[in-house]
Amino acid sequence: MRTEDLIESLTRDVKPVARHGVGLRLAGGVAIGGVGSVALVAAMLGVRPDLGFALQSSTLWMKWGYTISLALLAFAATARLARPDSGRFGWLWLLATPVIALASYGAIELAATPPADWKAMWLGESWTSCPWNVLSLSAPIFAGLLWAFRRFAPTRLRAAGAAAGLASGAFAAMIYCIHCPEASAIFVLTWYSLGILLATAIGALLGPRLLRW
Repeated sequence: MRTEDLIESLTRDVKPVARHGVGLRLAGGVAIGGVGSVALVAAMLGVRPDLGFALQSSTLWMKWGYTISLALLAFAATARLARPDSGRFGWLWLLATPVIALASYGAIELAATPPADWKAMWLGESWTSCPWNVLSLSAPIFAGLLWAFRRFAPTRLRAAGAAAGLASGAFAAMIYCIHCPEASAIFVLTWYSLGILLATAIGALLGPRLLRW
């Protein structure tokens, strides 16, 4: 059999993939996992009692601005890497944009604060638990993304796992905001980001095993 005939026979009954099929399935995985993460916050950590007041302040929106923008960029990277033709990684520098923006905000915040108070701003009251809480909340979302990947054919498994871990950690950090009362940008930049990086590292380690097809 000629190669052309073999290819034609293999693809004859294959249905075309919907244009936004990858993104929609990944979004479904994030939504399913996100419900689990919200349930964990409600059951184990608790929603901050002043959430209504916090919604009127800039602090919560600062945290959401950082985590949501990072989550969306990581989601786009995950969708790209879910395909076998993921292309080059030249666009990865965009992931640094939210980090640079928050670091700039934190620098302005520190400049307006006496140096004696810097350590308290950096550590807050929950620095020992914050990264681990973010990592724990990322687990249901990562599981949802693994479910979504069952329909995909990634070829860069470690990179795809890392992107899924990054997206899971960033979405988890976004959800964690409804519990966390910390108000400092430098706190968020350090301890939220550490939890997100831990989720990314675990995703990179598990990617070659769990995303194999």
